[in-house]
Amino acid sequence: MSVLVFADAANGKFKKSAFEVVSYGKKVADQLGTNLVALTINVSSNEELHKYGAEKVVSITENKLATFNAKAFASIIKQVADAENATIIVLDSSIDTLHVAPLVSVSLDAGYTSNVVALPTSITPFTIKRKVFSNKGFANTVISTDKKIIGVAKNSFGIHENPVSGTVQNMEVSLSAEDFAVKSEKVEKASGKVTIADADVVVSAGRGLKGPENWGMIEELANVLGAATACSKPVSDLGWRPHGEHVGQTGKPVASNLYIAIGISGAIQHLAGVNASKVKVVINTDPEAPFFKAADYGIIYVWRRSEKKKMLLEGEEDKEEGYTMTLQQSKALDQQNSGQYSFSFSASSFFAISSCLQL
Repeated sequence: MSVLVFADAANGKFKKSAFEVVSYGKKVADQLGTNLVALTINVSSNEELHKYGAEKVVSITENKLATFNAKAFASIIKQVADAENATIIVLDSSIDTLHVAPLVSVSLDAGYTSNVVALPTSITPFTIKRKVFSNKGFANTVISTDKKIIGVAKNSFGIHENPVSGTVQNMEVSLSAEDFAVKSEKVEKASGKVTIADADVVVSAGRGLKGPENWGMIEELANVLGAATACSKPVSDLGWRPHGEHVGQTGKPVASNLYIAIGISGAIQHLAGVNASKVKVVINTDPEAPFFKAADYGIIYVWRRSEKKKMLLEGEEDKEEGYTMTLQQSKALDQQNSGQYSFSFSASSFFAISSCLQL
């Protein structure tokens, strides 16, 4: 009996989530008094996992898996689980693994529980805590099958070093043509940018920015903070930003340490997809924006229209706020609700806010 962890990787390098699930798997193995085995696919340097508690690393090298294939990955995990007599399989919660986990569950006749946020509270019966209702609540779930699959929620357990002396074993697996019935013809990935999945900080913006031409300050702030950029669904639907940046229940889930939402009202679908973030900072001109109810910190951007008009009449610019508009634009905005004003902060202003909040 052993605990098997699948350590996911991209381009031959481990993802951040790989170290988290290995850390989690080590603690579970210690609870059960057994050993931890880590499975890697197309990774050249596997010894790094020993630092997080993997006594044994099973390394698979398969050129056909240069691009992700859910059925083939599931077949490999099953074969290694059988070979190592693994009764517990630990996976992360990446988009790819969420496709793989149900296939492994069916092939091993194993119970699968996703969104797990803590170590088992009981071994008999095997009980684990997981997030439910769009991350708004928790449930203690019992897995009664002989074999069990645990899907660890991203950024919920953390990365913990637990150095051990271990071994690396190269293993050959058998893959059939049926495993590749569905193929990925092309995968487009953004280069030189922090991905939403791996980012500790995510800077996201919505229609409050009024147009794609105003996204420069969002990208500037992301560069300053070493963050990933994201957007709401309407923004990607309008073509202002690529669909790969769309976050929320219908887009990519976010579980970062810090999530900054700028000009996003906070539709329920968006909130459901970002609720797992540990700290949420919301910046909006509308004090009634629903997002403020879910925020840890809220910043309401209000400007004094009477003073603004006076400056515009005198041909002056608002140097302090860095916002410039014509008198005609000001009159037009007067006819709208205060929540409709667009933003014009500088990246340094946002960075100062983050520093003051010690985020």
